[in-house]
Amino acid sequence: MMKCSSINCENEASTLKCPICLKFGVTSVFCSQDCFKKNWSSHKQFHLLFQGTPTHKPGENYDPFPPSAYTGPLRALYPLSDTRKVPSDIPFPDYALDGIPKSERKIGHQTIILDDEHIEKMRYASVLAREILDITAEAIKPGVTTDELDEICHNETIKRKGYPSPLNYYHFPKSLCTSVNEVICHGIPDKRPLETGDIINLDVTIYINGVHSDMNATYFVGGRENADADTIRLVDTTRASLAKAISICKPGTRIRDIGKVIEAVATEGRCSIVKNYVGHGVNQMFHCAPNIPHYANNKAPGVLQEGMTFTIEPMLALGTGKDKTWPDHWTAVTQDGKRSAQFEHTLLVTATGVEILTDPNGTWKEDIEAAKAA
Repeated sequence: MMKCSSINCENEASTLKCPICLKFGVTSVFCSQDCFKKNWSSHKQFHLLFQGTPTHKPGENYDPFPPSAYTGPLRALYPLSDTRKVPSDIPFPDYALDGIPKSERKIGHQTIILDDEHIEKMRYASVLAREILDITAEAIKPGVTTDELDEICHNETIKRKGYPSPLNYYHFPKSLCTSVNEVICHGIPDKRPLETGDIINLDVTIYINGVHSDMNATYFVGGRENADADTIRLVDTTRASLAKAISICKPGTRIRDIGKVIEAVATEGRCSIVKNYVGHGVNQMFHCAPNIPHYANNKAPGVLQEGMTFTIEPMLALGTGKDKTWPDHWTAVTQDGKRSAQFEHTLLVTATGVEILTDPNGTWKEDIEAAKAA
């Protein structure tokens, strides 16, 4: 969920956006007109961040943020492309027009257990999510922009008569999250071309037949052979941590124990865990209970139950697991600017174990078996 942009306000945002921020290509969202007015004197100081933006001609690319916004070498490159359209004959989730997922707010902390009909819908949505991710990932190469990847993801989603779940979810402006190098998650696709040696996470979610399926993976730009040893260790450790977490899932598994096994793998791989972002229930809701922390000694309540669908999506880093958010209010980066990687699957708890819905071809089977044997 997105919080009100007013300092010291903890309310959830409404649809009210600051018009001056929009001119800078940034979305600041407030809970009410009164809150916006009361906090104007402090919020307008935020606009000073953009006074150093170089002048540019229409159509020219530019860096929208000051140097102080960044923690590592990656830079944003604007302007963002126009919001991509979804045909009106495709069913929209409830937040598509105003950005507010009202059904998620209504259900609160309730855990949803799916019936057979909705399980089949989740299976179908997950097959499509896998297809969309694979097709988008095929386009990853040096020189391609993340905005171009967003266009591919968007078009492939609507081609399948689905809605790209990230689009306008709490006002997220794109159909795909693209997280490059030190970006942990929620990277906004822009005009920066990918470079050999980069890593990029593609986070795809499709809404179709009334349910969402959510998955992501991290890729080497220019191939694994062009990545340095630390980056390879980070990506391999992150993938292994998800495989180990999935390997213990079955009815009765304590949710808090998922983070315990992830941290054990991360520690062995000399990586840290980003704690501020968690896995989550996913079904008719994009995000709902239960929350799935990815670290040990967490206090997450409850156990896995047959018929539950949820994600595990560990985010590991080479340095600190602490994060900072860019002025776009979405892009989360490591505080020390070192690289981060992530993998995610949507899972179904079955009577005897777990089904990886977003791995319909069984490409993770060997990883899971190795994790069980370790």
